[in-house]
Order: sequence, then structure tokens, then C-alpha cells
Amino acid sequence: MRLSSEKGVVIFSKSSCCMCYTVKVLFHELGVNPIVHEIDQNPEGKDIEKALGRLGCRPSVPAVFIGGTLVGSTNEVMSLHLSGSLVPLVKPYRVLTGN
Repeated sequence: MRLSSEKGVVIFSKSSCCMCYTVKVLFHELGVNPIVHEIDQNPEGKDIEKALGRLGCRPSVPAVFIGGTLVGSTNEVMSLHLSGSLVPLVKPYRVLTGN
């Protein structure tokens, strides 16, 4: 899936999904500006959703990729965060804020 191979953090989302919103906020709070693809606002959204399903994303959104590798959905992202493993994964993609 070409869109997921973009550098950094890529999130496939739906604009009406509360769990997608939660994941996006988490990455922003970690200092990361993810590339977000709102598939419900994309004419190819249904095809993207099917492709995410074929990759094993259940549910299909949010689907989080870090450095081109599928991390998973909300459960996987939150588990990584709670275990302290998410910050090291996103460290190369954090935006320097001057602090």
C-alpha cells in the first residue's frame, strides 16, 4: 500500500471516528505531526479500507503506520504507549519545539 510507505507516522482515519480522533491527539501530544488520510473524505476510501483489511487491520481505522510499518489500531497503539514502547518508535519523527 503506497500511502502507508510514506516516511514518518501515517494514520488512516475516518473524520467521524472517536477512536481515530483519540489516536491523532495522542500523537500530537507526543510531538508528532502525523500524515492523516481521512478515508471517508477520499473518493478511493472504500478501496483503501479494503486494502487495510487485507493487511490485517481490524477494525480498518484507525490504522497506524510508523516508518512504513503497520503498528495496528487503537488497541496496539495504546498498549505500546502504556508499556513505554511508543515514544522510542516515534522519536525520529518528533517535531522540535524549542523546549
